[in-house]
Amino acid sequence: MPGPGRKPAHLKAIAGTDRKDREPDNVLDLPIISDVPQAPDWLPNAHAFKEWDRLAPILVANKLLTEAGLQALAHLCALHGKTVQLYAAGEAPNASMVGQLRNLINDFGLTPVAQGKVKPVGEGPTTNAFTKNGKRANAR
Repeated sequence: MPGPGRKPAHLKAIAGTDRKDREPDNVLDLPIISDVPQAPDWLPNAHAFKEWDRLAPILVANKLLTEAGLQALAHLCALHGKTVQLYAAGEAPNASMVGQLRNLINDFGLTPVAQGKVKPVGEGPTTNAFTKNGKRANAR
């Protein structure tokens, strides 16, 4: 059984864990969005638009939103809007909706566990904790 998929290169760069000797030859480098985009007009309700207006600036500020990620963000906001609508009507969303929403939230690094895996640009360890003065700590 295969293990987990590889972490995208831009997330490794953000986390400060990228290494030149481990870079694959054919990497898809998606353009990062620098300005907060408008919400798509097909979002189902006001809750979805409000979630877009809340999340998009956070993701852009942390350089986590790419052109290819816009659709996933829109689906996250649409699912959020539908979930809020169901709760407001006294109903509960089904497990599939909740699971998919949780997966999308994790994909963007928006849960405490996922936040530990993604660090903003410019933040991260400047030295290797396993070295001592540029040499391996256990070297003899």
